[in-house]
Amino acid sequence: MHATPYIVSDVMTHTVAAVGRRAPFKEIVQLMQDWKVSALPVIEGEGRVVGVVSEADLLPKEEFRDSDARLRSSEGTPTGQLRRLSDLAKAGAVTAEELMTSPVLTTHPDATLAQAARTMARAKVKRLPVVDAVGLLEGVVSRTDLLKVFLRADDEIAEEVRREVVSPLFPAQKSSIRVDVRDGVVKLVGRVRDTSLVPVAARLVRAVEGVVDVDFDLTRHVDPAPPEGAPPGDTTSSGSA
Repeated sequence: MHATPYIVSDVMTHTVAAVGRRAPFKEIVQLMQDWKVSALPVIEGEGRVVGVVSEADLLPKEEFRDSDARLRSSEGTPTGQLRRLSDLAKAGAVTAEELMTSPVLTTHPDATLAQAARTMARAKVKRLPVVDAVGLLEGVVSRTDLLKVFLRADDEIAEEVRREVVSPLFPAQKSSIRVDVRDGVVKLVGRVRDTSLVPVAARLVRAVEGVVDVDFDLTRHVDPAPPEGAPPGDTTSSGSA
């Protein structure tokens, strides 16, 4: 169970393939095939990440195989021409150093999954090398890894919602609020005295790792009127509060 947000080290792949700067083209292709990955970190020294070489870096070798494709590289907009010239240069590359993208975006083991996801989305990449404080490779986190939190057991999610959301927000009514979770969808059922807290509960439940969606069937709990002749403030209540 997690009382705090999942972090990258919880889901990342710790054993990864990497290549050195001088790794030849064919070796890079073979490693990608063997490890079934679309990109490899490029490292030097004791494992400091200096770049990433991806399938996109390798494809120009095939794209610019014929001379007509080379001639077409001068066509298009200035931005397109620059990209095509870059691709043309990579078509002649034979080592990881010549092929790689550098500097490379990385993340750290203690980064939250949300932080890693934002970095991937903004850069439009499928994976990030995970490095320590001095830039040494510790693993790789991919889009697939980030989705692992949605495999949390429903019972585990329900327990966290009760502990981290229901108990703090509705301490007096926690025993009368039922938390149901099915396939990651959380439903809170019961009665609460302050329905203005329901939107707050929704936001907190959605922040729990592994929650797919949230639904509510919460009605307002109204204390019964005091018996006739009872002193002010004296109330009775049926059921649990």
